[in-house]
Amino acid sequence: MSTSRVPLILDCDTGIDDSLALLYLLQHPAADLAAVLSTAGNVPVDVVTANNLCWLEYCGRSDIEVARGVDGPLVAELMTCEDTHGPRGVGYAELPAPTSLPSGRSAADAWIELTKERPGEFVGLVIGPCTNLAHAIGKDPDLPRRLRRLVIMGGAFSHPGNTTPTAEWNVAVDPEAAHVVFNAFGIGGAPQPIICSLGLTERVAFTPDHLVRLARLAGSTPVEHLSAADDHGVRSRAGNRTIGLLTDALRFYFEFHHDHDEGYLAHVHDPFAAAVALEPSIARTRPAVVDVELSGTLTRGTTIADTRGFWGRSPNAQIAVETDVGAFFDDLLMVLADLARRLG
Repeated sequence: MSTSRVPLILDCDTGIDDSLALLYLLQHPAADLAAVLSTAGNVPVDVVTANNLCWLEYCGRSDIEVARGVDGPLVAELMTCEDTHGPRGVGYAELPAPTSLPSGRSAADAWIELTKERPGEFVGLVIGPCTNLAHAIGKDPDLPRRLRRLVIMGGAFSHPGNTTPTAEWNVAVDPEAAHVVFNAFGIGGAPQPIICSLGLTERVAFTPDHLVRLARLAGSTPVEHLSAADDHGVRSRAGNRTIGLLTDALRFYFEFHHDHDEGYLAHVHDPFAAAVALEPSIARTRPAVVDVELSGTLTRGTTIADTRGFWGRSPNAQIAVETDVGAFFDDLLMVLADLARRLG
């Protein structure tokens, strides 16, 4: 991983894997997180905003701006997934109510104003629906050209969806926003976004063995061995409170995946996208023209990649297709263990 500092704007719908990504970025020595923008998705936007404020306070980083986005998608009714992430978006973890408040500007205005203040510097990382960024582009079409890089977690290409048979969650929540974003980048000097889609991120599976490694790296006792045989909702006894919070959050995620016949594991899509934002070379990519189906009766929200020139358009995106999963987890666990040792 690079040791140079990467200025970041994070846009998220903070559920469990978003929380892991946020904590990873808050501790990683290469991450210079300027703002956390809240979007409705896994849970409503007010819950997302509270989660972001709570995690920043917990990590001693209330100096980082949290901006609230709009209440829902550009066109569709908002759908949320508390069954996946828990009623508060963080599984069984219990976070105190935040004592700080979000900033006075909207998430869309934060996108616009930050990139105007420092054109060409920021890496944008969107790990929730693209709603905030789409609103910002609607107000300021020049915004894409001011980003150094954009990484998006979303979509499914030649891979089953996780929300409909063909659609991935972040895109399915707000297909129109994803369409706006995909068509604003990769043209006119704007960077081609790196898209971390399900075909790769579902290979990045966090298991109970990873939690054991994390606890040992952090020096937390007792080391807990989570199992599908455990009763639902068992709470962590970890001596390190950070390890306890992560264990309680991830147990909920493990249970959800197990209950849906995917194994006692958790797909941690968002921390992987965060790692790509810091160091794109960890993923091999392929160029494509990417767009979103908006009107299909059965396929609304499906991402389409033209890699053979059928549409006669130049590639507007890079799809991440390969990575060293083991090396990624080595990095993720090391950084989270550093955080846990620092915070206790």
